[in-house]
Amino acid sequence: MKSIYMILAALAVLSLSVAATTVILGTVQDALSSLCTQAKSLLPVTAMLMLIMGGVIYAAGQLLGAETRARANVWATACLTGALIAILMVVVAPPVLQMMLGDQGTIGCEVQ
Repeated sequence: MKSIYMILAALAVLSLSVAATTVILGTVQDALSSLCTQAKSLLPVTAMLMLIMGGVIYAAGQLLGAETRARANVWATACLTGALIAILMVVVAPPVLQMMLGDQGTIGCEVQ
């Protein structure tokens, strides 16, 4: 009998947390639209900065010794890979988020 009360209490807490989350986020469509807009506005800038940083690190590594040059090449490659992943995320994010939402609406990914 005690376990039934615990299950009912857990369900009550869960329903209250879901209601609070819905009030905070609005709808799932609004949350996904906001996520998409933020990703499309932040990630291209980050990708460009990573490309510039990778070029600077590579150039600086060429002026130094062999061990430092090898480390600089690894860091520059990591920057390039991060920039490519960021660009891929910008391209792939809207269709993936729309697929997550399904037939319940459309996601607005307009960047001002």
